[in-house]
Amino acid sequence: MKKSALQTARAAYQPKLPVTLTGAVKAVEGVPTQSVADQEEIKKLFPNTYGLPELRFEKNPNPVVGKPINVGVILSGGQAPGGHNVICGLFDGIKKINKDSRLYGFLMGPGGLVDHDYIELTAPIIDEYRNTGGFDIIGSGRTKLEKKEQFDKGLEILKELNIKALVIIGGDDYNTNAAVLAEYYKSIDAGVQVIGCPKTIDGDLKNEVIEASFGFDTATKVYSELIGNIQRDCFSAKKYWHFIKLMGRSASHIALECALQTQPNICIISEEVEAKNLTLQNVVNSIANVVAQRAAAGNNFGTVLIPEGLIEFIPAMKSLIAELNDLLAKSPEFASLSAPEQREFVIKNLSTDNAAVYQSLPEGVARQLTLDRDPHGNVQVSLIETEKLLSEMVGRRLKEMKKEGCYNGKFSALHHFFGYEGRCAAPSNFDADYCYALGYNAACLINEGVTGYMSSLRNLTKPSVQWLAGGIPITMMFNMERRHGEMKPVIQKALVRLDGTPFRRFAAKRDEWALNTSYVFPGPIQYFGPSEVCDQPTKTLHYEHLDK
Repeated sequence: MKKSALQTARAAYQPKLPVTLTGAVKAVEGVPTQSVADQEEIKKLFPNTYGLPELRFEKNPNPVVGKPINVGVILSGGQAPGGHNVICGLFDGIKKINKDSRLYGFLMGPGGLVDHDYIELTAPIIDEYRNTGGFDIIGSGRTKLEKKEQFDKGLEILKELNIKALVIIGGDDYNTNAAVLAEYYKSIDAGVQVIGCPKTIDGDLKNEVIEASFGFDTATKVYSELIGNIQRDCFSAKKYWHFIKLMGRSASHIALECALQTQPNICIISEEVEAKNLTLQNVVNSIANVVAQRAAAGNNFGTVLIPEGLIEFIPAMKSLIAELNDLLAKSPEFASLSAPEQREFVIKNLSTDNAAVYQSLPEGVARQLTLDRDPHGNVQVSLIETEKLLSEMVGRRLKEMKKEGCYNGKFSALHHFFGYEGRCAAPSNFDADYCYALGYNAACLINEGVTGYMSSLRNLTKPSVQWLAGGIPITMMFNMERRHGEMKPVIQKALVRLDGTPFRRFAAKRDEWALNTSYVFPGPIQYFGPSEVCDQPTKTLHYEHLDK
């Protein structure tokens, strides 16, 4: 494969490990942990891996040569920048423990484990993928590891290859699977450790002990560059309103971070919409009012950032979607019905209030709510063109306002959805360092013989050499949630905190940004140059550390 000049130069970049991990380490145990909620239920479900202590790595003054160990690795879910560096760090870490250690990659996600589809990852392969974007070294997939038959089938190939540890790189759902797998293998004394790594560009896999998921830094910088470019065009042409939908089904972290970086005229935060019990029309009216105020000042242009999952956060819509998820999970016959029959079926079987909301929606949007579910049984909100829905409704509201004599401008909308553009970008210096250290740290956890832990690095606003390394029990992050119509233990998603510094910094400025043209143009990710340009973490992470 021909490499670009940047790829060639980037291959030579050496990620900077925390000082603690540059030599032999020892684990220091903290106090026993408990889940964030539903402690008794989760303790019963995870009797062998619940209540484990946090681990912190320190320099080991009495190092010993470790035994060779065979390790398996899985990439799961959507891609996130830096995944290759997690694998590179893991490879280097187990080789540091013993040069005869071996790493096996299961192909195309968790399904590769079940189907016994794998390759051995050797030094020449690993070296081709250092500091590159994407997940193409072994591919990714969305097979859920939930059933005993899958666990047993996977164990067959793990035993055949003498694999003693499995690293699952994924978001909240796949790290939940990692915890379930760790519990099962521990309960049958399979002799296989399971370690998780926090991945998701959505930024919703974080908490008091996991400061950031990898890929969020790079993806939001890519999106912010694109938004900045659009805003420069918008400011130049002065005739379009750009409605920009951004990834983030379950939380608005991406939209908030991009707003902090680019200062758009409007950014909707789903969590605020839900907290204020706003209707879809409330959201539309607020946008239309800003359009009218800017038009009065002669500015018939602007930018609107919209989180992908907005529809699910509007209380009436959230109630409708939750009932639809349960209804369709229990109605396999639904797929065989014609479109008119499906609509009639839904209206007939929903509660009165939710049926009324469903009927009030434009037919195309209503149909999108009943399309195929994702592997977790949820509506695929990325298929709902929220940006077009909002701009059309804003246009209608502006026509009403014109008749009322409170708007006299021109409104022309353009639409964008930024998602895949950021998922496989070459990782920023932050993500290159963070991911490599996560993988290397996972090797240290494996060497300690623990299972059911997530690789953890803290102090992330400091230079990477000062990061604090260790491990966090995955069950510590659990609560019970309804999935596929049943209550199941899952990692609690992190939503935007309306009392947190990132949101409060945004809220303090948004009225100013709405009426003035205060755009910031971040430009592309910089890989070479001064640290203040190349190595800065996200504004979200910076502001969150001000709270600590």
